Amino acid sequence: MIERILVAVAGRGLCEEMLNQLLEIPEIQRAEITVLHVVPPQVSADLVSEKLEEGGRVLAQAVKSLKVDPSKINPRLKQGDPKTIVCDVAKEENADLIIMGSRGLGRLVSILENSVSQYVFQLADRPMLLVKDEVYVKRLKRVMVALDASESAQQSLDLTLSWVKDLKDAKLILTHVNPPDKNVAPENDPVLRAASEKAKRLGLQTQSLIASGKAGPEICCLAEDNNVDLLVLGSPDRRPNIAKALPDLDRLLGQSLSDYVRVYANCPVLLAR
Repeated sequence: MIERILVAVAGRGLCEEMLNQLLEIPEIQRAEITVLHVVPPQVSADLVSEKLEEGGRVLAQAVKSLKVDPSKINPRLKQGDPKTIVCDVAKEENADLIIMGSRGLGRLVSILENSVSQYVFQLADRPMLLVKDEVYVKRLKRVMVALDASESAQQSLDLTLSWVKDLKDAKLILTHVNPPDKNVAPENDPVLRAASEKAKRLGLQTQSLIASGKAGPEICCLAEDNNVDLLVLGSPDRRPNIAKALPDLDRLLGQSLSDYVRVYANCPVLLAR
């Protein structure tokens, strides 16, 4: 259940529009919403005052643009390092979902440029919905879930089903990249068959697809080819076990499917945990 949502806004309006699309879902309509805007630290008192005033306007506009009774929204204006503030507020509010923007930077660039979304993605232990700056937010009619046999993938399916079952005319696209049997038909793949049966019990229309190759590029291609409005991907908790203050350094030279998809997918990406 999504009972508390944290929306981190930056004045571009994309996260607000994403939430407005989600508000077609009854479960989301019942959720408590915190709208957060963070003003970075400033070098002088005058600049602090100016930036806080500007931030107040950004926050007010974000609240006004949401299709929610303003009395049900908790607006928060904070000053500090955005990446740590978002994590702190998510914990304070016990958010079940974080919605925030992303510039779509790769791993190394994200670290070097101090990417807020990369930091939060690395350290957060709750679902995140990332909306890249260049993505056009659309009504959720075609939702794709990338599946395998992992626990996080099954959790992503369950979360998606709880949303899509209440979306009018929605189509659920189930994908499995590199199944153990490379020659299996989609309807006979155990992972896709189980997911499809679960979806059909809820009265959902489904389409099952199989692909082979590098998982990240294949998933992104499937999302683009099928004109997907939202891509859902299971992403295990990736917080480093030793140096939590140095997110992603332990994986800098490795492969990360969720990193690739969040950077290159041409639609909003929900990373379920």
